[in-house]
Amino acid sequence: MVKSSPANKKAAGIVVALVIGLILVGCNAGGGGTGTGTGDLKIPKSEISETAKFYPYRVGRVNMEVLAVKASDGTIRTAFNTCQICFDSGRGYYTHQGDALICQNCGNRFGLDQIEREMGGCNPVPILKENKTEDDTYIVISQAFLEKNKDLFGNRRK
Repeated sequence: MVKSSPANKKAAGIVVALVIGLILVGCNAGGGGTGTGTGDLKIPKSEISETAKFYPYRVGRVNMEVLAVKASDGTIRTAFNTCQICFDSGRGYYTHQGDALICQNCGNRFGLDQIEREMGGCNPVPILKENKTEDDTYIVISQAFLEKNKDLFGNRRK
């Protein structure tokens, strides 16, 4: 029979705490700044600057991405990181260069201040005010809205 020492009990307690922590993190997938599981996508406003930040989200086997950036007027703009015209090519997504987003399929340059302002054409698919909620801390995009738009990412090759 092996006696339990105080050190063994402490180590066991740490292991249990780590396992519980991992379980809680797994149950909260989709909750923090990334959404790679289920639940709403919560974007912390504190992370958003004049440099576009990309938030992954997964619906089934479909990898999606939402972008958020602070426009020159100080408002936070959000969009799906896919082009309204080029999305079906699989390369219709954007990278941030200078004061613009660049479509990786056709090379179109799209000004950051135009996000959520222009619809149609070669630009990011906007996520409008009626499709999200926000408070002083977070922008929240619902799981239902994300799932409804997963077809925009069906051919994505990134």
